[in-house]
Amino acid sequence: MTMPHIVGVRFRPVGKVYDYEASCCPDVQPGEFVIVPSRRGLQIGEVVRVLTEPTEPPEEGWRPLLRKATGRDLTLRRLLRQRELQALLTAQQKARDLGCAEIKIVEAEISFDERYLTFLYGVVGGAKPDIRKLHGQLARKFPRRQVEFRRVGPRDVAKLLPGMGACGREVRCCAEFLTDFSPVSIKMAKVQGISLTPSEITGMCGRLRCCLVYEYEQYAEAAKGLPRRKKRVQTPQGEGKVVDVFPLKQTVLVALAEGGIHEFHKDELQRPEGQAAAPRRA
Repeated sequence: MTMPHIVGVRFRPVGKVYDYEASCCPDVQPGEFVIVPSRRGLQIGEVVRVLTEPTEPPEEGWRPLLRKATGRDLTLRRLLRQRELQALLTAQQKARDLGCAEIKIVEAEISFDERYLTFLYGVVGGAKPDIRKLHGQLARKFPRRQVEFRRVGPRDVAKLLPGMGACGREVRCCAEFLTDFSPVSIKMAKVQGISLTPSEITGMCGRLRCCLVYEYEQYAEAAKGLPRRKKRVQTPQGEGKVVDVFPLKQTVLVALAEGGIHEFHKDELQRPEGQAAAPRRA
């Protein structure tokens, strides 16, 4: 059975990649722009990958790529970007006029066939705003297009906004290369020995920083076999209590019963007599 020609298409920089069947354009390459169907009308996107390994098709089947984009299509794309910015500014002003302070409109998207105008918005705090009035005013303002609102999470809001990362990076990870957000937990910070001070572990979005995921597995693996903080251990200099753990160095800091804090490699440690071994969970 012949493998279908599948390519990955992205509609926005650092956006999610969608797969399309491209048998109509077998020579299409990454970096080229194409016209494809979507749930919100026709879209123009950039090919970012060509699948070379067999993969299972989605339940609804592969969506077909329609054609390569022409020079005229690319010119229209630039014009649509300008119209999107104008629509975004209009929507933000309408929201202010209506006193919708809890709504943060961060993006406007116009489909390539210009049938749909979608506003992406986030919500401040745990508010549940009623956007019907705002939707009605914008629908009257843009009568030629079907106006829709799509709520996005705080990480997606931060991804669409400019600004420096909390770590000092000129471009935040979410805006530079993260196409999907992995689950992040406070446990990841604990395993890596990172301060749990909110300002140290939260990003611009107000959620735990995505970068806590990057080295978590390495720290979790390195921490296996090391005693936890507050555990009592036997060292070459006597019994003491673990006050800090350095997984990558395979060492721990121990406060000795006789006074003083010293660093020991895990091979130098023993359990105090009578203390049963307990498995360490990463």
